[in-house]
Amino acid sequence: MGIDLRRSARAAAALVVLVPALVAGCATRTTHPPAPASVASPDYTYRIGPGDNVNIIVWRNPDLSTSVPVRPDGKITVPLVEDLPAIGKDSTALARDIEQALGKYIRDPVVTVIVTNFVGPYSEQIRVVGEAARPQALPYRQNMTILDVMIAVGGITEFADGNQAHILRPADGNKLYSIRLKDLLRRGDVSANVDMKPGDVVVIPQSWF
Repeated sequence: MGIDLRRSARAAAALVVLVPALVAGCATRTTHPPAPASVASPDYTYRIGPGDNVNIIVWRNPDLSTSVPVRPDGKITVPLVEDLPAIGKDSTALARDIEQALGKYIRDPVVTVIVTNFVGPYSEQIRVVGEAARPQALPYRQNMTILDVMIAVGGITEFADGNQAHILRPADGNKLYSIRLKDLLRRGDVSANVDMKPGDVVVIPQSWF
């Protein structure tokens, strides 16, 4: 009996310490600066990533024209050219690289590259983690906003603390910015909509209450 009383006393003492700490922690609001509303770059250029599909057209050489996927290692294989790096390049740069490689076999090749099935390099994908309906990675698109991202992931769950969500932005040295997803999605406050940048990570915490 004496041991049980001592255990109960220790448990009660622990609760006295723990409960205020939990309440204080839940009541604490983030101090990250709000995400800038407009950050989209007008000169954004899409970069090729693993999983993309590239259509390669070699003028006057239909036998060399083909459509190939970008492999998980970021390379492609085309007729006469093996293991050509494609990841991180735009379509024009890849076309010039293919021309240079084919120049060993045909005279003055002219190549056009058309990218389809856009995935993009991992460094430019938008990642959504936490209390999203469908957490996932998304390819960045020019002028993409947080609303576009939320539509793609199906919004937030009923357990989400939407107004305590934030963006981790590698393009700004991994700086954290607060975003108001609850105001945007549940209240229709369009002032809470902000631009995304390539590589952004959206973190949606769980609400304790």
